[in-house]
Amino acid sequence: MKFGFIGYGEAAYELSTGLKTEGLDHFYAYDVLLQNEKYAGAIKEKAAHTGVELTSSVSEVIEKSDIVIAAVPANKTLEVAQSVLGSLKKQQVYVDVSASTPDIKKQVAKEIDKQNALFVDAAMLGSLPVNKHKVPITASGSGTDRFIEETKKYGMNITKISDQPGDASALKLIRSIYMKGIVGLLIEFLEISKKYNVEDQAISSLSETMDSKSFEETMNRLVTGSALHAKRRAVELLGSIEMLDSAHIDASMSRAAQQKLEKLADFNFFERFDGKKPVSWEEVIEVMQQG
Repeated sequence: MKFGFIGYGEAAYELSTGLKTEGLDHFYAYDVLLQNEKYAGAIKEKAAHTGVELTSSVSEVIEKSDIVIAAVPANKTLEVAQSVLGSLKKQQVYVDVSASTPDIKKQVAKEIDKQNALFVDAAMLGSLPVNKHKVPITASGSGTDRFIEETKKYGMNITKISDQPGDASALKLIRSIYMKGIVGLLIEFLEISKKYNVEDQAISSLSETMDSKSFEETMNRLVTGSALHAKRRAVELLGSIEMLDSAHIDASMSRAAQQKLEKLADFNFFERFDGKKPVSWEEVIEVMQQG
């Protein structure tokens, strides 16, 4: 099996490092930054460490590889896909691991389909430096089955979502709403805790609450409970915001959360459910989506 990488940054480096331990020794890569003296040295050093052969063009990578992995910045994804037209072989697997939107992935798939090649929208959902080639990957698109079949013997951890390009990326971006958004709230929480010298007690208190149940159980309880008591909790959060303001700590995340609770209150869940808490978060979202 021969792997080719378009772009040899962190993703390609960590994947090739891991795959090398599985006995693979045929890797090819091209990176446009090889033309930049500032970055070329670091790329060559990483390639030498993993035994990756750097090529002079994208077409050379494609010619020498069975599976091509495009690991480029999201804003370059479509441009790169368009640049490979005329180079891809019939039924060759082209895997896009960028963090592009579902719409972009669908456009990329159309470009790849023009050459009767197979497209995979791949979303990596874990730490590459930690997991390397075994990082959990969700995949969708016409080449997913082939991609899984060709790589399973090398320890890759790929789960098929569907045959539709964009579905895997949608899952990754949806996951990021929480994983990236929660960091902002944690920063505000930790800043004000430190300000009042109660960080140990605050962290311990939250740990006790969050660790007592599974994530899904806690999520369900918070969403259904907040739907029923949104107005009161929005008012309570105003007190937290006032405290943050008085401490001269940015409260933008708390403000956004308070505004979201006020919007939640507008759906009058108390009246809709006769004062009883919704059974599940699905009931809450259904009401909101129905308007």
